[in-house]
Amino acid sequence: MSKDAILGAIRRGLRRGELPEDQKAMLRARMAAPPRHLIPARSRVSRPEQIALFVANIEKEFGSVERIPDLDAVPAAIADYLAAQNQPPRFAMAPNPELQGIDWSSRPMLQFEARKGLPDDVVSLQSAFAAIAETGTLMLPSAPIRPTTLNLLPDVAMVLVRASRIVGAYEEAWDLLRAEQKDALTGGFMPRNVMLVTGPSRSADIEQTLELGAHGPRMLHVLLLDDDPAALAGS
Repeated sequence: MSKDAILGAIRRGLRRGELPEDQKAMLRARMAAPPRHLIPARSRVSRPEQIALFVANIEKEFGSVERIPDLDAVPAAIADYLAAQNQPPRFAMAPNPELQGIDWSSRPMLQFEARKGLPDDVVSLQSAFAAIAETGTLMLPSAPIRPTTLNLLPDVAMVLVRASRIVGAYEEAWDLLRAEQKDALTGGFMPRNVMLVTGPSRSADIEQTLELGAHGPRMLHVLLLDDDPAALAGS
């Protein structure tokens, strides 16, 4: 069903036609300058404190973080992590130019394929679009270079996050998405899917017992790339 057909069905259900021009103008203005909601004070801190808050919140939610100085450190960090967790040195990797451009030759035992996730994948490597310090959340909008299946199917999810892409509050992450995901055809910005991941998947629905890996990865490991000098000051 086309977009016009869907909108037409909604209008018929609401028993109304096109919006008056003044209401259209009001909606366009709201979309151009979204109103700010209450932003928690805990995220209004210095850059080093924001990064520390992000790390603390990831760990509080049963994830783990390793800070690395540059992309050259990624292979060793992944090899060491997988060995420590008794995981195979194989993973599905997002077909992201940044990840594909890494020199993996320093760890020849690592095996990977750049593709979407499959049901039998055990480990995945993804790259976050942004991250949110106030809750330790990763923003993962779907894209050809960021397959959503890599966030859901593997048992162990590894995610590369640049410190320069960590913001204090959710509103700032959405600002980045609006600014950088412009569609030349429609002028819009929203991808098909935006996953907000806070720690590994878990549920306490059954007898109030916490179960990790209930709806997705059982383990979440963040590789935090320290590429923001302001975030390192005084740390």
